[in-house]
Amino acid sequence: MNAFDPQAIELHQSSFVFDGHCDTLGEAVAGSSRRRDLLTRSEKGHLDLPRMRAGGINAQIFACFPGADRLNACPTSAALQRLEVFYDLLRRAPDQLTLIETAEDLVALTPDGPIGGILSLEGVEALAGDLSLLHTFHRLGVRNIGLTWNPRNAAADGVDAGADFGLTPFGRDLVAACNELGIMVDVSHLNAAGVEDVLAISRKPIIASHSNAKALWDHRRNLSDDQIRGIAEKGGVIGATFVSHFLNPNFREASLDDLLDHIDHLVQVAGVDHVGIGSDFDGCLPPPELDSGEKYPAVTQGLLRRGYAPADIRKILGENFRRVFLEVML
Repeated sequence: MNAFDPQAIELHQSSFVFDGHCDTLGEAVAGSSRRRDLLTRSEKGHLDLPRMRAGGINAQIFACFPGADRLNACPTSAALQRLEVFYDLLRRAPDQLTLIETAEDLVALTPDGPIGGILSLEGVEALAGDLSLLHTFHRLGVRNIGLTWNPRNAAADGVDAGADFGLTPFGRDLVAACNELGIMVDVSHLNAAGVEDVLAISRKPIIASHSNAKALWDHRRNLSDDQIRGIAEKGGVIGATFVSHFLNPNFREASLDDLLDHIDHLVQVAGVDHVGIGSDFDGCLPPPELDSGEKYPAVTQGLLRRGYAPADIRKILGENFRRVFLEVML
C-alpha cells in the first residue's frame, strides 16, 4: 500500500468503491502479446485481482472491448473470449470474484467478500446487428452496453464518425431492449447526436462510464455541460476517468490534480449525486499517481484535501454508480 494519509485510508477502506470501466479482460486473452494471469499480482498493466483488493475496489465494470482493429476481426468471437476470461477467473477464484447479474447480487456485496464484476460490451459490433444476440449476451451476464467505441457501427456513430447522425433504427431498438432487460446504456464514446437521442428515448437512467468535462479540455471524448446536465436530469452518473489524453491538452503532464479539477466541474454542473469514477485501467495512459489499482486511495485523499465532505466522497467513489445500477438492473 502506498503512503496515504490515515484519514484517507480509513475513509477509502470503509467506502463502497465502484469503478465504472476497465479493459483488463483483454490482458488475459489467449494469444495476446500482453497476456497475464489476473489472479496474480503483476508489475504489468494496471489491474489484477490482488491490486483491485489492495485499492479497495468492491465493484468493477469489466468491458469486453475487441480492440481498435475490430473491423478486421470477428468482434463476436473477441467479446466471447473476454467473457471466457472472466468465467475462468470465477471458476478458479470464487472467493475473490463474483458475477453481478441482478440488483440483489449488487446489494449482497460486502467489503470483505468477493469483488463484484459487472460485464459490459464496449461497442455493439459483437451483436452483428441482431437483437437476438443481445438476449444471448444478457444470458451470459452482460449488464452494461457501451453503444459505440469511436467509429460508426450498426447502432450509432462514435465520436470519430462526425456529429450529425444519431442512433440508427437498430440503435433505437437496442436502447429499448436494454431498458426491458435491465441492461445499463452507456454513452461514453457516443457522438453528440447519439447522446441526445439516448437521453430522449431511454426510459431509465443512463451513464457515461468514463468521460471527463469538455469545458476544461475540449477533447472529442469529453462531455459538454449540456450533456452532463442531461445525464444528471435523467438520474444517471458520469464516471470521471483517469485517461491522461482526456485530462490535459498536454497528456504527458496530466496529474491527479487534473482529475480532481474534472471531478470538481462535474459536481458543479451535475451535482454530487451524479458523479462517479471510471478509471479505464488497462485501456489508457493514466497519470503517474494513478497508474495502478492499488493507488486508488489517492482519489479519496485528493478529494479530502479539496474539502469534500466524507459523505460526498463516498457517493463519488461508488454509491452513485451503485444507486443507478440498482435502479436499472432487475
